[in-house]
Amino acid sequence: MSSPSLILFRGFPSKPAHVWSPFTTKLEARLRFAGLAYKTDQGAPPKGPRGKIPYLHIVRENNGEPESLSDTQLISEKLVADGLADDPNGKLTPAEKAHDLAIRALLEEKLYFYQNYERWEQNFYTMRSGVLAALPYPVQVLVGHLAYRKMSATLDGQGTSRFTPEEITKFKTEIWENLDALLTASRQGKETKKEKGLFFVLGGATPTEADTTLFGFIASGLVCAAAPETGKIIRSLPAVMEYTERIHSHYFPDYELWE
Repeated sequence: MSSPSLILFRGFPSKPAHVWSPFTTKLEARLRFAGLAYKTDQGAPPKGPRGKIPYLHIVRENNGEPESLSDTQLISEKLVADGLADDPNGKLTPAEKAHDLAIRALLEEKLYFYQNYERWEQNFYTMRSGVLAALPYPVQVLVGHLAYRKMSATLDGQGTSRFTPEEITKFKTEIWENLDALLTASRQGKETKKEKGLFFVLGGATPTEADTTLFGFIASGLVCAAAPETGKIIRSLPAVMEYTERIHSHYFPDYELWE
């Protein structure tokens, strides 16, 4: 039996480059870390099973309708359950699994909202023109207004927008500086003066789920024109940049490198 075909819907035009969504790049990293071939398409949130980007179609031989999956963590678990990929956290100790989960939560449940504040509140017009570029301008205005209202309500209810911009910058910087310190320690544990290869956030020989999330947030922060402050912070951190550039060179050699 041949392996099923995978189609990743990224929400952006299908060209060889990282996109603004950290979760799309997270899922791409998961697929490439596992050595899985896939095709990309633009797609749109309303077409996804949970109304969001990214989503994945699994097309099996002699099966008419593709299986449509959403949510990056659930997709990763499905790939393991179907025998298409190994569990990247399968060999971790309980303490390492907790550490891995904490890193993912820090990024996805905390930094994510700080970065959305920067993108949607502080750089709205750039964000609107970037994520809605495929739509005619009048439609961009309408859909962008609705998206802004939804995001603004989310950030208020979640609490991020109740802080000052200076406080949010401080929170973002603190997270990135601590991640840089963690990667510095991981790099020192893996490298010698003669050999400088890949290194991963938990210090192991292979990437874990935390690496998919971390790479997704770094790469999207570097390419997103609506997140200039985040890009500046990331570029100031040597271990973060080395980590990302080495993963990009090894797993994404066909993709454009950020400027």
